[in-house]
Amino acid sequence: MDLSQYLEIFIDETKEHLQSLNDQVLIMEQDPENIDTVNEIFRAAHSLKGMAGTMGFKRMQKLTHDLENVFSEIRNGKMSVTPDIVDIVFKCLDALEGYLANIQESADEGTEDNEEIINLLNDALNSSTSNSETAEGEQAAKAAPAETPASDEDKRKFLSLSLADFEVNAMKEALEKGMNVYGATVYIQETCILKAARAFLAFKGVESLGEIIKSDPSVQDIEDERFDLDFSMFIISEKPAEQVHKVIANVSEIKEVILEPFTPPEAPGAKAVEQETKSEETAAEGKPESTKEAASDKKKAAPETKKKPVVNRSVRVDIEKLDDLMNLVSELIIAKNGLVSANENEDGEQTQQFNEQIEYLERITTNLHESVMKVRMVPIESVVNRFPRMIRDLSKKLNKEMELIMTGEETELDRTVIDEIGDPLMHMLRNAADHGLESTLDRIKKGKPQVGTIRLNAYQDGNNVTIEVSDDGSGVDVEKVKASAVKKGSISEEQAAMMTDKEAVDLLFQPAFSTAEKVSDISGRGVGLDVVKSKIEGLGGDVEVNTVLGEGTTFIVRLPLTLAIIQALMVEIQDEKYAIPLNSIVTVEDVPQEDIKLVQNKEVINLRGSVIPLIRLDQILDLEAKAEEPESLVVVIVKKGDKQAGLVIDNLIGQQEIVIKPLGKYIYIHKMFSGATILGDGDVALIIDANTLV
Repeated sequence: MDLSQYLEIFIDETKEHLQSLNDQVLIMEQDPENIDTVNEIFRAAHSLKGMAGTMGFKRMQKLTHDLENVFSEIRNGKMSVTPDIVDIVFKCLDALEGYLANIQESADEGTEDNEEIINLLNDALNSSTSNSETAEGEQAAKAAPAETPASDEDKRKFLSLSLADFEVNAMKEALEKGMNVYGATVYIQETCILKAARAFLAFKGVESLGEIIKSDPSVQDIEDERFDLDFSMFIISEKPAEQVHKVIANVSEIKEVILEPFTPPEAPGAKAVEQETKSEETAAEGKPESTKEAASDKKKAAPETKKKPVVNRSVRVDIEKLDDLMNLVSELIIAKNGLVSANENEDGEQTQQFNEQIEYLERITTNLHESVMKVRMVPIESVVNRFPRMIRDLSKKLNKEMELIMTGEETELDRTVIDEIGDPLMHMLRNAADHGLESTLDRIKKGKPQVGTIRLNAYQDGNNVTIEVSDDGSGVDVEKVKASAVKKGSISEEQAAMMTDKEAVDLLFQPAFSTAEKVSDISGRGVGLDVVKSKIEGLGGDVEVNTVLGEGTTFIVRLPLTLAIIQALMVEIQDEKYAIPLNSIVTVEDVPQEDIKLVQNKEVINLRGSVIPLIRLDQILDLEAKAEEPESLVVVIVKKGDKQAGLVIDNLIGQQEIVIKPLGKYIYIHKMFSGATILGDGDVALIIDANTLV
């Protein structure tokens, strides 16, 4: 059987299981007595083992099997959770991630057997087994009385099923034709993970030999796993009881099958249990009346139990298919802009119908765009949920006590942004752990809490998502940064003396810059913050640093919600049209020439108490100077973080929804343009990147 078609599903699901295992083991480390967490880990390991075995990855299967054995012992109370076991489990999860990385690259798990980890798991198992032998004997002695067979009434739960008239009649007709009617109650093992699947296999086996007249719970409830570890049914079959019993018992993880011939009750609608337990005494005492009440109570309660949870409402979609859909939506928006443009330019009277159709098309394209965007949006949780494990490992490696507090994990970002943001965030967190937080001893000397805190907070801010990574460590020593930059020759001593603290902190983002005194596997190589900056700016975002010496540092990352379709302000500079993204615009001002002042030979304006530098776009774009200056300038005030600048333009065209098209690697263009867009009349307009200009 060719399993390659299932490889992508296997990779996706394995990632989910490994992430779940990492999360749950971290919880278990903090709360070793939490049996729900242990059960969750056991289930994930069991599922992972089954998936690896199905795909033929034997090494992965063996490792997960040994991991599952350890958690089987823990959940049975034969092993306790110790720091050593937690460390072994994390090593095991790292090895499984190694297998997964190989499978992603070459569709093969590789040749690493990880014998050392398997031996550690088995040693832990063996030591626990020898310690628990005595306790096991005592448990067995205590449990012996419980093994006493339950009474028929307890075991044969099918006897208490309510039967409708047509069900009783069907059984009677079958008996008259010489067929067999059986009642069955099936018990599933407590350790079973997929009880609905086991029940389904039992039903399928029975249906191959006959017909199921009634089941409790219903087939729908069993599909939704809304039942305990047993189910009952009435069966009509020509086959002998031994054969029917064997088919059900052969399903794996079935603990016990109670199956015996059944005679339907005489009175239609009466409970089957009356037929089995009927005697003159119970009839005289009026027991049927009480059973009728119970049946009527059950009928009354039935409508409430009909409410079932919604299942299977999500579907996995290849990101390339979503990209194709997004491209089609983009083309539709370009076509809509073309119609609007044609409508505006056409001379003569416009028909009301044509205008209405354009408005209708505009509504449809906007709604379609929003719907596609929602499909592409992914919670940032999918990136950040691997960081608690990383901080836990760094805490041990650096011998510093630290905790990571994450908020806003539900904040959503475009899938393309999510795929790229993981590494920059990881760099910043490692930076906070290594450079930001002091050693435990230093923290105690300074009177700070012994455990250092790193916070990761994400939230939506207009059309942007802001992610803050902060620590309560020592902060950035500005003088040390300047000295390091002078030593490397990045700046002169005169420049260092003139620099503001903000400008000095920005030196951290220079390539190959590091203040670490020695190189380690965590930091000191000067690779990190320059990569962070270039990656984030490549996504159309920006990053800034706020720091207070002795109190801590905060990295603030701002990212656009989407990289495909945006709202922009269309402007004109001489005869050329340009687009400025709306999310970077603060306001548009009409500034008289006399309000323009010079500071250090640069043009600025004083706008409501803020001094804002002016950027004359015609000069930056190398356009010919105007013959004469107008009396007042149209200035678009844009922002990047807490900095602002005024872009001088000639004319405002208006707000428009535009599609961002990449310029391609063959066109060398200044970083001040983030792409281009096709306008309604077919012209191409460049999109100005306000971040770079500021």
